[in-house]
Amino acid sequence: MKKYDYLIVGAGLFGCVFAHEAAKSGKKVLVIDKRDHIAGNIYTKETEGINVHMYGAHIFHTSDKRVWDYVNGFAEFNNYINCPVAKYKNELYNMPFNMNTFSKMWGITTPAEAKAIIERQRAEAGITDPKNLEEQALSLVGRDIYEKLVKGYTEKQWGRRATELPAFIIKRLPVRFIYDNNYFNDRFQGIPVGGYTAMCAKMLSGIEVRLETDYFKNKAEFDDTADKVLFTGMIDEYFGYRYGELEYRSLRFESETLDTDNYQGNAVVNYTEYEVPYTRIIEHKHFEFGTQPKTVITREYPAVWKKDDEPYYPVNNERNNELYMKYKALAGDEKKVLFGGRLGMYKYYDMDDTILAAFALLESEGIPV
Repeated sequence: MKKYDYLIVGAGLFGCVFAHEAAKSGKKVLVIDKRDHIAGNIYTKETEGINVHMYGAHIFHTSDKRVWDYVNGFAEFNNYINCPVAKYKNELYNMPFNMNTFSKMWGITTPAEAKAIIERQRAEAGITDPKNLEEQALSLVGRDIYEKLVKGYTEKQWGRRATELPAFIIKRLPVRFIYDNNYFNDRFQGIPVGGYTAMCAKMLSGIEVRLETDYFKNKAEFDDTADKVLFTGMIDEYFGYRYGELEYRSLRFESETLDTDNYQGNAVVNYTEYEVPYTRIIEHKHFEFGTQPKTVITREYPAVWKKDDEPYYPVNNERNNELYMKYKALAGDEKKVLFGGRLGMYKYYDMDDTILAAFALLESEGIPV
C-alpha cells in the first residue's frame, strides 16, 4: 500500500488547486516544493505592512465566473484595476494604447484624428509582408507608437533587437479609441486582500506540505510513496534533458524599502527606453491601496535563462514547440506521472488559465470540481 494517493511536486497555483480538490474528494495528498515557501511565483511576502509580489506583479483577471467564484472562496478580492503607465525619456503615457495615450502623444482629442494618424503612419511604413517584429509592429500601429512604447521594451524583454525577432511574437497590438486605461478587458479583476500566499495557504489547509524538499534528490523514494505523481516543474528536466533544453526567459528583481509614502504614484510603471536596463518598476502598496508611511519598490530586469535560474516565460518558437512535443510524447508513456502548470506543459498561463488547466486535469482523474 502506498502512503499517498498523490505526490504533488510544486506548491504553485496549479499544485495548490489540484491538491485542494484531490484532498476534498478524500485523496491522501503530499505536496513538496524545493523553495522555502508555498505559492510559487505568485508568492507575496509582507514587508513594512505591504504585501510584496516577490516574483513580479500578479493581477488576477478573468472573464470566467466559475474561476472568479472559485478564487473568492479562498480570499476576498479588492477592486484593483490594472492601469500601468509607460515612461519614455521624460514623457509619460497611459497603457494600453488608448485615447489618453494618443491625446498626450499627438495633441489630438478625437478618435477620428487618432485613427487618421495611425493609418497615415502605417501607409508610410509601406509594409505588406512583415519579415520581423519591427516590421510587424510598424505595419500595425505606425512609427510613433512603435518607437516610443514598443521597440525598447520588447528588445529588453527578449534580449534581442526587434529586427532579429520573428514577426509572430506580435500577432496584434490592441489599440483602443476610447479614453480607458484599464489594461484588461476581463469582467473580473482584483488582488486578494492579504496577498496570494494567504490564498494558497487556505487551499493547502489540512494538507501535508514539505518545503525545501528537492524531488530529484530522492526521486525513487518519493515515487514509491504515492500511487501517482503530479509534476509541475520543467518537463525537460524531468526527462534528464534527453532531447536538449527547452528555452525560457528569466527575470531578476531588485527590491528596496524607501522612506516615503508614495514613490511613483502607480503600481506599475513601464520603462520603454532600451537604455534603461529594467523594464518596469513595481510599487507594491498601490495594489492594495496602501497608506503605510514607507513604500517598497521592485525593479524588474529581463535575463537570459540558464540552468538553475528560475524559468519564467517559455520561448514558444517553432524549434522549442517541436522539442516540447517530443517531451510530451515521453510524458504520455508515463504510467503514474501527470504533468501540469506552465513548466510541465511548456505554456505561458495567466492565473485563471492555470486554474482551468488544473480543473481539466482533475476531471480527467475522475475528481469532480
